[in-house]
Amino acid sequence: MGKPRALWLRFPLSNFRRCPLSRKTLAIAAACALYLCFVVSRVGYSQLHRGRRIDAEKTQRAHGPERLRGDGAPSQQPAGAVPTRSNVVYITLKSKRLKPVHIRGTVRPKLRRKVRRSQADAPSFTQSRFGAGQTRPDAAPQESWRDSRDLHFKSLQIIQKSPRDGEAGSRVSSIRIYGERAPPWFSAQDVRAMRFLADARASRVTEVSHGGSAPLLIFEGETGVPAGGQRSGVCGGPCGVIHSPVDNSEVFAFHLDRVLGLNRTLPAVSRSFSFLHDGLSCPVVLWDASLYPEGLAAGRATVRLTWREYQSSLKQRCWHRNTVPKADSGCSSIHHYEWSKLAFLDFLLQIHGRLDRSCCGFRPRREDACVGRGQHAQCADQDRIQLEDIVHRGHDRRRLVFVNNKGFFDRNEDNLDFRLLEGIREFPEPAVSVLRAQKLREKLLQSLFLDQAYWESQGGRPGIDKLIDVIERRARVLLTYINAHGIRVVPMNT
Repeated sequence: MGKPRALWLRFPLSNFRRCPLSRKTLAIAAACALYLCFVVSRVGYSQLHRGRRIDAEKTQRAHGPERLRGDGAPSQQPAGAVPTRSNVVYITLKSKRLKPVHIRGTVRPKLRRKVRRSQADAPSFTQSRFGAGQTRPDAAPQESWRDSRDLHFKSLQIIQKSPRDGEAGSRVSSIRIYGERAPPWFSAQDVRAMRFLADARASRVTEVSHGGSAPLLIFEGETGVPAGGQRSGVCGGPCGVIHSPVDNSEVFAFHLDRVLGLNRTLPAVSRSFSFLHDGLSCPVVLWDASLYPEGLAAGRATVRLTWREYQSSLKQRCWHRNTVPKADSGCSSIHHYEWSKLAFLDFLLQIHGRLDRSCCGFRPRREDACVGRGQHAQCADQDRIQLEDIVHRGHDRRRLVFVNNKGFFDRNEDNLDFRLLEGIREFPEPAVSVLRAQKLREKLLQSLFLDQAYWESQGGRPGIDKLIDVIERRARVLLTYINAHGIRVVPMNT
């Protein structure tokens, strides 16, 4: 059986050897031609699919965020369709991303050339607090900021400005909103305030004394608002309060407040002035004259409460369900739910200056202000400790306004101030839902990305991620506290 099979295999080879040379050459040429056709067909098939893939990518880039069908053609959308996402800024959550964030379906505006200024126009005015500036040539010499304390306020006219000083017509806005709308947690008033604080041309900087507290540094912006429309005694139209560069947590607190749905902080952005703080980025908070209903000399509209009175008001649930408290109840004008919102934000940022200014709920360091001023020694009689910065507007006495939001990101989880949560039995449902859904990082990244100056001052994406890491760890601790103590979660629509 094996021998015939071997003969059958050798038969074609023996016949091929016996063939003439011309037939051998023809057979070899035919085999080469078949192989060449096979190679050409495979190369053409791969080139065809590569061309289809390139065309599909071009179509996708041309149509922006439109999705593609399986055949590479763009999907048809009805005319006038509204996108489901309110913001077209998408930021990946990868922690080691070195490339810039991916902006889909948008076109960045072209940067205009900066106007060069000659050395003769360089500013020459110097002060102890200011780096550089210039007064009007035909004006009288300005007084020193340290002198003439009998004046109510002293001002500096800014005539020569660099692009960092807010020349709105010569540079791109530092508030990056790519799309038709900002994220949904920002109102239209918030967006206008942020653009004003970041881009308004600073025409005047004023030092204002108020109520015996530290003076405020206010800048007046040149806008289209009539001078007499919103005059507040300090400046006509909107103004901004300039804080120290070390208080950049004011900007983070504003974005965290909006993401959580509390809406109790004033709009704040990060901005640099060439004539102030050596050009370092510093927080600028919107000036609100309604916080001073009786004038600057009287100070802010503040509620005076001791720790004991505060705890008593929490037990009585003052103004809950619009119930007017009794005259002898000791209730303040603040609604009961406002304290829950204040404690929620203060715990995440560890702001102890309002509810625990003596640092009684944690182990303070030697460099902390409560230790240097001797306030920590008052913890022996905690009931008499006064609350600080409990502020409301003159026309809205039921709601709080969160001011002086100086947070601390360097406090470990084993040294958190739980005294801020003492007496709280309810928390706002929108804020707790953000923590439970694990959407805090995503929303904070999209929100903080809008403020380019703050984003870059914190070291870009790596620096922002470190700050959010701290807040996320505290959020997990807060959720554990809510579950362990049976804290109720309510809408709090006040």
